Amino acid sequence: MLWLNKKVVYENEEFNLLQHALNIEEGYETLRYNNIVFATDADVDGMHIRLLLMTFFLQFFPDLVKNGHVYILETPLFRVRDKKETIYCYDEKEKQAAIKKLTGKPEITRFKGLGEISPDEFARFIGDQMKLQPVMMLPDTHIQQLLEYYMGKNTPSRQDFIIDNLKVEVDLVEELVN
Repeated sequence: MLWLNKKVVYENEEFNLLQHALNIEEGYETLRYNNIVFATDADVDGMHIRLLLMTFFLQFFPDLVKNGHVYILETPLFRVRDKKETIYCYDEKEKQAAIKKLTGKPEITRFKGLGEISPDEFARFIGDQMKLQPVMMLPDTHIQQLLEYYMGKNTPSRQDFIIDNLKVEVDLVEELVN
């Protein structure tokens, strides 16, 4: 069973451009860049895009994942600032610590997507200070079974897995206001 049909992939302009930019049309031995970094929004649409990209690489270029070339860029969810300092926070706990650290009533911005982060701000999250999560697989992972579970027709069991492992973060500032 193919989750991404080869014909669909080869006819898809974005996948073609991606393969060409990475120089992996004939295999990963000619990989142009050492690291491939997914930078998607931290919302449902962004997670869907991330899943499709991971499916693409696992199905067609699994050695890139197995050999540690694929990463996910973590971008901040919040910007907390006062007149003197700006703190970028990646979760609710960091946001609460920043609120306590800053003086007065700090301004809090919730980034809903990468488009809400200015280019100058985004430049702070790439380079040496970049927070990257490697996409990893256990050595004995069977890729076909993995893709079948996450991309197959087993919707009820996948839904149960998501519900059992879902993490919900409460915005404490919003809760205090209400």
